[in-house]
Amino acid sequence: MATTDCKSSPLQNPLHFPSSAIKIPSVAARTTVESGLNGSNHPSLVVVSFYRFADFPDHASMRKPLKDLCEEVRVSGGIILAPEGINGSICGTQESVERVLSFIQSDERLKGLRMVESPVTPEDEAIHHGHTSSSPLGAGDDAPFRWDHVRVKLKKEIVTFGDPSVLPTKMVGKYVKPRDWNELISDPETVVIDVRNMYEIRIGKFKRAVDPCTNAFREFPTWVDEQFDMEKSKESETAGTVERTHTQSEITEQKSLPRVAMYCTGGIRCEKASSFLLSKGFKEVYHLEGGILKYLEEVPKSESLWEGECFVFDKRVSVEHGMVPGTYKLCYGCKQPVSDEDMNAPEWEYGVSCPYCFSIKSEEEKERARARQRQFETWGVIGGPDKGRRKPNPVKINGEEHDSKGRRFPNSI
Repeated sequence: MATTDCKSSPLQNPLHFPSSAIKIPSVAARTTVESGLNGSNHPSLVVVSFYRFADFPDHASMRKPLKDLCEEVRVSGGIILAPEGINGSICGTQESVERVLSFIQSDERLKGLRMVESPVTPEDEAIHHGHTSSSPLGAGDDAPFRWDHVRVKLKKEIVTFGDPSVLPTKMVGKYVKPRDWNELISDPETVVIDVRNMYEIRIGKFKRAVDPCTNAFREFPTWVDEQFDMEKSKESETAGTVERTHTQSEITEQKSLPRVAMYCTGGIRCEKASSFLLSKGFKEVYHLEGGILKYLEEVPKSESLWEGECFVFDKRVSVEHGMVPGTYKLCYGCKQPVSDEDMNAPEWEYGVSCPYCFSIKSEEEKERARARQRQFETWGVIGGPDKGRRKPNPVKINGEEHDSKGRRFPNSI
């Protein structure tokens, strides 16, 4: 196999979101959490990430009614609609989130959403309700906690892969339950591949996992072709078709294309990656059902083969076993996770740069980031009070709060 551009070839040195969907419990089934945040009367919130691959050519027709419903029930977050399905992460009260998910699944093609529910910390609730004062991004500029706002976007793919021929609706690898995952990846004959990007893998991975050293998911197909010498294998197989028996062909193929076990954060990237590998001739392709998040939720730390923390795309930045928030913070210059050690480095400047982006950012970019940070420190939000989530000098008109220009403030959840 070809070597990778990383420091060492991961396959030579391995140490180096079908089954039923995950359901969120109903309102009645959930233990009621006392409403209120630091004495407020805001109802408790829940965050649910979900996806579903489906044949969905008329996806655009769902955009307006879905956005209207989210706004009506005060659900925030981001949702992507594409010809291949739906992908999203939304935040709201349990009842409002369930209404949105029920509406989505009223379309037969989208039934059986794969869902993962994440806990909402007090800080997350503060962000959602628009009372934060601790993020350079300001209150809610980082979805899914953007205050009182939902984005429903139309795209070509629900997760960018760059190869329209890869169709998880047609074929996909075998799902492995978290409880069965350890046995599979402990087998020395299994090649364990982390489908995430370098900055995610840097803070945590499974033992023996291969790092493809990708900066974006769309680079994964190229890595596979180069790492497994796909073109050379194809030419060799074609040249020897006449001479070899069927049994000999299978043995040769098994040697060149090993059993593969893949994983990612919540499962969605593995759906495409496994479909891609199957299209390339791999016979045994497995992937972790529910992704790392489900594994960390279900498998005790004492039995775990996970090392480090798992990067997540929200305010928590990273999580550990039991889904408790991790120790990493976020560099708002490049959106990469940074440790306490990184923040003691000379390249670290809060809200501007870190050791991972300092050398690749121009002085002009750094100065823009500094200006953004000064805005936040002055107003508590980015863009000043009119664009922020606080209510500057509210004026009562007919019992409703307005700003100094007479514009009515919208209500949060």
